Order: sequence, then structure tokens, then C-alpha cells
Amino acid sequence: MKVLGISGSMRKNGNTAQLIKVVLGQCRDAGIKTEFVSLAGKKILPCLGCGKCKEKKWCVIETDDWGEIAEKMLDCEVLVIGSPVYYYDVCGQLKNFIDRTYSLYHDRKLSGRKGIAVAVNASKGAERTVKTIEGFLNSHEFSFLGEITGTGFEEGDVMRDEKAVAHAKRVGDKITRLLMPHHD
Repeated sequence: MKVLGISGSMRKNGNTAQLIKVVLGQCRDAGIKTEFVSLAGKKILPCLGCGKCKEKKWCVIETDDWGEIAEKMLDCEVLVIGSPVYYYDVCGQLKNFIDRTYSLYHDRKLSGRKGIAVAVNASKGAERTVKTIEGFLNSHEFSFLGEITGTGFEEGDVMRDEKAVAHAKRVGDKITRLLMPHHD
């Protein structure tokens, strides 16, 4: 059993990463294997729209970090994926990552997993950002387990958003109950 957290933020340990890590921490404390991946510092090229992935069943771009992270996603049972809000939506790095998963769509390679959407805004836009992530999850036939939104701008601000942190812990507990139904 594995829960994978992916932060689309270009801040390696920014607010989005920190909120995702709260969820993963709850799971890890219950004995569930977790892994965290930050897209910060990763090279994620945009989708070329070439359609060659329909034949190859994988993205033809193999000169960046997308494939390694996509493999981790294929290995997980639950995906906790998040973005900071950029102009009322996901940041570009995460959008590139999501767009490239079209190569996994043809054979429904991600179908059957569970997903959580995470968004952190400075003041507005988390709802639309979550909807974009939810659209990605639904398109790939994940079971959508919900969303976590928080508020913060400077690194670490979101940890002072008591409602967001408490909700992230509850979501971690929900994942634990799902993956370990006899866990007390």
C-alpha cells in the first residue's frame, strides 16, 4: 500500500508541499508507506500534442523528469496532488505534468486509484484550482476522495491555517481507514 504526494509548487518546501506532508504524516504514523515528490527543480516539458502516445502508450518525450514521476504514480494506491494558486488555477509546472498524463489515458492506466486535490491560495482561487485537479483525477477514473484548501503566501504560512491543517489530518485519517479498515 502506498500513498504518493505530489506538490506542483516551484517552492520545494512551500505551503502546498507542507499541507500535502501533513496528510502523508498521518498515513505514515499509521504504518502506511508514503512517498513525497516535489516538482520544484524538475524538468517537466509541455505536451507536444503530437498524439504519438496513442500508439506508444507512453509519452514520447523522454528527456525530462516526467516519466520517473509518472511511474511512481502508477505504483500508488492513493494520490495526494496539489498546487499553489496561480491566477485562479494550477501553476504551470503542475499543468505540464497533468497534460503529459494524456499518454496514460488511452489504456486507462491510472484508473482505480483514489485521489485528493490540494490547493493553497494567498487570498482567492483555491476552488477553481481544486476543480482543475479534480478534472484530471476524474478523467483518469480515480475515485475522488475530496479536497484540502489552505491559505498562505510566504513559505510556512499555511501551517498557521488551523482549519486547513486539521482538515489535512482528517483526510490522512480517512485514507488510513480506507487502506487499513481494521486499524483502530
